[in-house]
Amino acid sequence: MKVLVVVGNPKDWPLAIPGVSVLAARAYLTDPAWGSERGVQVYNLCKSYRYQSFGYYVSLLAEARGHKPLPRVSAIEDLQSQNLVRLLAAGMDDLVAKALAQIKSAEFTLSIYFGRNVAARYDALARQIFELFQAPLLRAVFARRNGGAWHVKSVRPIAASDIPLPHREFVIEAARRFLAGHRPRPRHQPRPAFDLAILHDRDNDLQASNARAIASFEKAARGAGIQTEVIGRADIGRLGRFDGLFIRDNTFIDHYTYRFSRRAAAEGLVVIDDPDSILRCNNKVYLAELLDRHGISAPKTLLVHRDNLREIVPSLGLPCVLKQPDSSLSLGVAKAESVAELDALVGGMLEKSDLIVAQEYLPTEFDWRVGILDRRPLFVCKYYMAPGHWQIVNYIPGRAHYEEGPVVALPLDEAPLQVIGIALKAANLFGDGFYGVDLKQVGRRYCVIEVNDNPNVDAGNEDAVLGDALYRTVMDVFARRMAERRSYQP
Repeated sequence: MKVLVVVGNPKDWPLAIPGVSVLAARAYLTDPAWGSERGVQVYNLCKSYRYQSFGYYVSLLAEARGHKPLPRVSAIEDLQSQNLVRLLAAGMDDLVAKALAQIKSAEFTLSIYFGRNVAARYDALARQIFELFQAPLLRAVFARRNGGAWHVKSVRPIAASDIPLPHREFVIEAARRFLAGHRPRPRHQPRPAFDLAILHDRDNDLQASNARAIASFEKAARGAGIQTEVIGRADIGRLGRFDGLFIRDNTFIDHYTYRFSRRAAAEGLVVIDDPDSILRCNNKVYLAELLDRHGISAPKTLLVHRDNLREIVPSLGLPCVLKQPDSSLSLGVAKAESVAELDALVGGMLEKSDLIVAQEYLPTEFDWRVGILDRRPLFVCKYYMAPGHWQIVNYIPGRAHYEEGPVVALPLDEAPLQVIGIALKAANLFGDGFYGVDLKQVGRRYCVIEVNDNPNVDAGNEDAVLGDALYRTVMDVFARRMAERRSYQP
């Protein structure tokens, strides 16, 4: 396997390791040759992993290309929130107390290089933190609570250029050992309970399921022998009591739903939506790269950065559609009708992200939506455009509410075979969770628009054909997975 160290500037990597190539982040992201390269282990040592920075996109596109990045985007997201870091590290108190028992100061800083520390007595603690946050170079700070017990204050990635000179030889050896396979592996813990938490915000106007659908999920769960409880955003500390988590609120990265998913996965729960699906489905840059790599039809697409702005109109024409990478529910998506409008919209979007997505505009009367669960089609609908609008949801400036187009459910065998086949192929690239694949049909051309990790299931819409069978199917999947997890013996 080819080993690649990716940095903002190759001068930032002062260590020479035989067999390891060093590449600038911009080259990795923009050189099309890397998109077709296979069997690559990517060590992302960019100075910053800030959301939607070049460092962030190195790991994101490495995953889309089938490369093996370290850190993965899930680890990057964990490290962005120190509140989440402290929450995930809460179970390490005994190990921290033992490792730091002889430290007399109020704070202690631990450098972690590929899961190791220069002082062997801290290796166990370093390995545990590395297992939890899986980034090559980390710095953890511990502090005493009111002068008493130790706790994790922060864990942050560090750049290769920040490695102290006396540590560099040690880092080279730690990297060599890691590359040779001497790496810590995550531990798995079985869950003793058989209960399902349904995460749902009743006050959210943009709900993934309405109240009648939630009640139908609960009824179906009882029929499958599952105890359910609807929980809210204040209940993250209670997740350890459950065997599964079903997220029925719209998911975003910088959002409580992602924190719940990460915590539940770390606790060993069966989770839908799992954190990797939330990460990947919520980024249109990842989707564009993934669909292109696997030859799945999509609207003509251009990944836009500040150096290729003049390519948009020749490549896509006008009007064209612009998407913020983390756009969702039609938010962060705009249509540019003119060059002036295009320049204004692109300029604003690039202030938030180093990369955005531009696509050809394909006007249609409706979008196909195929619900996929456990790698099988569950339902199919036509989502019609909102009245007088080019999207299925119309957010009207100055109004608290929004307008949606009609939803028409169809039996699976009444949808075109191409719609079901392409939707399955696209969803299966993301995993075996619960996905809603949106497609446009223009004549005989079928294009994937989005793969959503949190598809709507509203009573009276998506369930119009299957009725209670839709809810039973979802709960049967949970029951099977929880039973398998409960019987698993590590």
